[in-house]
Amino acid sequence: MHLADYSRLDATALADAIRRKETTAAEAQRCAREAAAALNPRLNAIIELFDAPLAHEAQGPFGGVPFLIKDLVLQAEGVRCQAGSRLFGPGLPAPADSALMARFRRAGFATLGRTHTPEFGFNATTESAFGGATRNPWNPTHSTGGSSGGSAAAVAAGIVPVAHANDGGGSVRIPAAACGLVGLKPSRGRVSAGPGYGLPLMGLGIEGVVCRTVRDAAGALDAMHGPELGDPFLMAPPAQPYAQAIGAPPRRLRIAVTTQFPGTQPAARACVEAVEATAAVLADLGHVVEWATPAYAHEAFLAATRTFWSSFLAAGVAGVAQALQIGVDQALAQVQACTRATAEHGLRLSALDLELALMQMNAVSREVAPFFARHDILLSPTMRTPPVALGVLDQDDATRDAQGFFDHLFDYAACTPLANLTGQPAISLPLAMAGDLPIGVQCMAPMGDEATLLQLAAQLEQAMPWSARRPALHAAA
Repeated sequence: MHLADYSRLDATALADAIRRKETTAAEAQRCAREAAAALNPRLNAIIELFDAPLAHEAQGPFGGVPFLIKDLVLQAEGVRCQAGSRLFGPGLPAPADSALMARFRRAGFATLGRTHTPEFGFNATTESAFGGATRNPWNPTHSTGGSSGGSAAAVAAGIVPVAHANDGGGSVRIPAAACGLVGLKPSRGRVSAGPGYGLPLMGLGIEGVVCRTVRDAAGALDAMHGPELGDPFLMAPPAQPYAQAIGAPPRRLRIAVTTQFPGTQPAARACVEAVEATAAVLADLGHVVEWATPAYAHEAFLAATRTFWSSFLAAGVAGVAQALQIGVDQALAQVQACTRATAEHGLRLSALDLELALMQMNAVSREVAPFFARHDILLSPTMRTPPVALGVLDQDDATRDAQGFFDHLFDYAACTPLANLTGQPAISLPLAMAGDLPIGVQCMAPMGDEATLLQLAAQLEQAMPWSARRPALHAAA
């Protein structure tokens, strides 16, 4: 198999070629390593390539397909975790697979390495004092988004067709938008984070992947979803596999359209135009399209989200300090300025603060839910602006306190975090361009309705195809 042929195939097509013996898993993995050797020095997407792929089931639906895991939350037995932070030193090896890693192995993914993330995943770009800047394959002076930017850059560049990602405020969808990919954040509870977590980030965090096609997003979700023993609650299973569901068009949907969420700044013109063009296509496809925005208490939403992130970072720093057998103050001295300020804020929070944040989370979710009883989908920009230049979201900016960095970060990532707070599924699709940079459009669905979301995404993929677009840095170039 030639590298150019390999890099044009999505994971579904590559797995099919391996099953048909048109190529081999070894050949596919050789191509992935060749692409990584050529492109990673310029992209800085991959932190480590393993000497051999992690053990996997060759007969799984993605048997032999090259894959990368994000260096955050997910654990693979014996693989070091550094979470984008100098605090971890050479890394803490995982004692066992997390449940999702075991599912990736059963699906047949050949995991070749791990990808960069900002420190503790706490940024909408992938830049850190530990790993440096990950560069966007479309324009290397710009951000890949975050915090799954290493995975997104590797997929966009054709190094692997799909890679692990996770999302606590947009960290699947933001890099997907910045790098011209498909990024699905599933519903809360759809994918187990066990056994290490029950509800990561108090339920804001969810595991997923970034990929190039809707059918890969559907197939990957089929491999990932389902409860594990001890999970805090059960999500109703889909009526049929997602990969089958996307074979049929969605029913006639009631689609709300907005370009500005409550309390946020207006979106850039390129992002507004992308939404307007998508809305026009959806109307032509027969859907009922109207301009409408969910109403909710923006300040309560921000306050709850800030409390959850602050407590998450505080627990993360304290947990690593315990594992390294050092004091929390010593650990705080080794993290970046904005991580430190936010974690210190988290350490000052009380049980009452956390309880109040949970009440705010509930109140906002109850405010938003009736909107999705009237509408099947909310269409919006994924990001308020096109991808920013590297350095704009500086996690080591000592002039910003916890509030200052949080406000700066959520001003940029204005459209994605609502779905994390409410737990609803949302997907970013690469439906437009602004010069040489991709623009993502987001669709958000009611809780648990990934099937409709993926059906609509597949319909848009056919009506507004993006597969021919290639970034400047690509293995097929």
